[in-house]
Amino acid sequence: MLATEAVTVVMPGARSRDPHGNAMAGEPTREEVAGVLPQPTSTADVGEERPDGVTVAVTFHWPRADHRSLRGCTVEWQGRAFRVIGDPVPYVGANCPGAFDRSVQCEACDG
Repeated sequence: MLATEAVTVVMPGARSRDPHGNAMAGEPTREEVAGVLPQPTSTADVGEERPDGVTVAVTFHWPRADHRSLRGCTVEWQGRAFRVIGDPVPYVGANCPGAFDRSVQCEACDG
């Protein structure tokens, strides 16, 4: 059995308009999700010009029971926030009979 961890999903607040018609972001909501399997991945931008890299990539294998859209969300794990890339979709159910049904690719940029 693989050890899982709890992460916090920060979902963007509902958009609204100010009195002048400008778009405003609402208050984000936070929710803990248990049973997530984090998989740290490589940094794609490590090179001679940036030996320490600037992008940290993590793939979170998401629990099957959580069906929410993660578009525009942030995942907080081990004191760090990771931006969700795109809108991860579940695998075909018959092809993935485990506890996880989608891979959520994320990144944190430090520079």
